[in-house]
Amino acid sequence: MSGRVLIFDTTLRDGEQSPGASMNREEKLRLAHKFASLGVDIIEVGFPAASPGDFEAVQAIAREVRGPVICGLARTRPEDIRTAWEALKDAEKARIHVFIATSDIHLQYKLRISREEVLKEIETGVSLARSLCDDVQFSAEDASRSDPDFLCQAVRMALKHGATTINIPDTVGYALPHEFEALITKIRQDVPEVAKAVMSVHCHDDLGMAVANSLAGIRAGARQAEVCMNGIGERAGNAALEELVMALATREKELGFTTGLKRNELYPTSRLVSMVTGILVQPNKAIVGANAFAHESGIHVDGVLKQPLTYEIMTPAEVGLGQNNLVLGKHSGRAGLKSRLKDMGYDLNPEDFERLFMAFKALADKKKEVFDEDLEALIADEILRIPLRWKLEYLNIVSGTVTVPTATVRIREGEKLLTGFGSGNGPVDAVYNTLAEMTGSQAKLLRFGIASVTGGVDAQGEVTARLQEGEFIALGKGADSDILVASAKAYLNGLNRLEYLKEHAPKTKNGMCSSAGGGDAA
Repeated sequence: MSGRVLIFDTTLRDGEQSPGASMNREEKLRLAHKFASLGVDIIEVGFPAASPGDFEAVQAIAREVRGPVICGLARTRPEDIRTAWEALKDAEKARIHVFIATSDIHLQYKLRISREEVLKEIETGVSLARSLCDDVQFSAEDASRSDPDFLCQAVRMALKHGATTINIPDTVGYALPHEFEALITKIRQDVPEVAKAVMSVHCHDDLGMAVANSLAGIRAGARQAEVCMNGIGERAGNAALEELVMALATREKELGFTTGLKRNELYPTSRLVSMVTGILVQPNKAIVGANAFAHESGIHVDGVLKQPLTYEIMTPAEVGLGQNNLVLGKHSGRAGLKSRLKDMGYDLNPEDFERLFMAFKALADKKKEVFDEDLEALIADEILRIPLRWKLEYLNIVSGTVTVPTATVRIREGEKLLTGFGSGNGPVDAVYNTLAEMTGSQAKLLRFGIASVTGGVDAQGEVTARLQEGEFIALGKGADSDILVASAKAYLNGLNRLEYLKEHAPKTKNGMCSSAGGGDAA
């Protein structure tokens, strides 16, 4: 068997199902281009039947992004499959990904159908998909909790009717590595015709073993791994793309497998995913966390200074984390900013760059030095933004120990300028009460967080505000050297995201999720 492992990235589909991580068309398109430059083999870009917005995003990516296979998810239902093909048909290389559950618990409580009906669904769905597209993937949802013999029947049925890739998901992160390896081995032994297809694994991290299970599946004969950047995804997330790829690369001599990824693009891609989704990477995250290549212990520092290999099994440069001493400040020009952005992995078009440059100069007038984190906050605020219904124009706050906190706010809604005045228990509460009244929002603030983007007394602050209105949840982010301005920006950003979600909500039917933008296939 070939030692080449195909990387199937599902950040834009399964990763987007992380609470609060929904992406709009422009954000998905930007990330798809980034994953193409990273060198992933297949990008699963969405669930076209889930909503008009998801359909439009999949269609736009299929028409524009070249290089990887562009994949769309569909249930075995004919309407899902035809919708997926309509969105994918203009792709350079298209794949329809068809799924249905095979575990008894899913059949009894979710689908409420028999095993025989599942096999019929597979026959109908895969046959239709193959009549439209030469590249068809079949997934047996909750495979790791399915009866192994029935799972083999399902795989055999999918292969008989044209599936070219067979995916075995550990949908709820239940399997242990030795169990998952044994399951892949059994399928290969009991269904020898699977050798004509590519076997794939899709593992979730509920017990913290998604990458370990993926590696176990690869050792057993799978040659495609389904992963998400930063390990995001449903519940505890998916197998982390960066961890799996670097495990295969760092232990290539032991494992004997390779990928086609440009590993020095891993860190920039991780940061872009974090900025778009609003999901921060924990400092101690393997490969791409802030502390992944940091050393504080005197013994460690001494060893690293003498020979990095004493405590580093890979180099920062290998994953795209380069060292750059270029200082950015108010005297920096376009060339300096452009160089730093390139080192960070951002390739902005001229219009976006000019907008960012003006925001950078405004910030540089307030701060002695502008750091990479400052730039990323500006990019999130100025570039990676959804269509704005409301924009902050003016904010004035009166607060103190002997006065009721009050806020005067002016926002722009299209061509209209709206001014409001309100009070609250504190300055942030006053701002949020005023904005809620001005916009007519019924959103509930679920969580409010403040973080210093950089150190020092002139640090830029980043505020996150998680809002809920009905069934929709959105994460708003705002950054500014004035934390109260950042708070207002974060609240408005969250309201704008909620408006987008409400306008592009999936058509709920048959239990489909209406706010996550996708299904729970794998």
